[in-house]
Amino acid sequence: MNRDEFVASVLQNHINAAIIDELRRLALSDAWLVAGCLAQTAWNVLTGRPVDHGIADYDVFYFDPDTSWEAEDSVIRRLQAGLAHLGARIEIRNQARVHLWYPDKHGLPYPPLTRATDGIDRFLTKNTQLGIRRAGGDFEVYAPHGFDDIAKLIVRPNRAPNFSAANYEAKAARWKALWPELTVMAAE
Repeated sequence: MNRDEFVASVLQNHINAAIIDELRRLALSDAWLVAGCLAQTAWNVLTGRPVDHGIADYDVFYFDPDTSWEAEDSVIRRLQAGLAHLGARIEIRNQARVHLWYPDKHGLPYPPLTRATDGIDRFLTKNTQLGIRRAGGDFEVYAPHGFDDIAKLIVRPNRAPNFSAANYEAKAARWKALWPELTVMAAE
């Protein structure tokens, strides 16, 4: 799978396409549709399933140096209002704020980030280290590990500083139940 094939598969899911379009319309700073909804849509296309099979939520990362909850809540409300017609669970997070709540929620340290892709780099699995957004008339794709694991249906841990083997194993088990074709690499 190459970049163009990845983009084509991701856009087959109308929810992905609508979110990407809404992010462009809102002109959020450094905003990306990220993670599982992208890899899972590609898996669904590859395995002949409905494009939204197994997708629990759709994650949006953006970066705004205003780390107030009020600013993030305003973005959440605007994006959810523009996408309410989709009936999808959409999670929006300002990556400039993650270090403020992550340690309390997960019991692991989390440094301040400088851009949205820094958050993508910290995902539990390499195959979900993905982001897509509109850039002019084309799409910009962030995929530091490429698309081979997605095309080969491989789940591989990303041992970033916030890595949790227990969280990885739980996520991989959920995915394996939904996509039995997956090959899950060991957490350790």
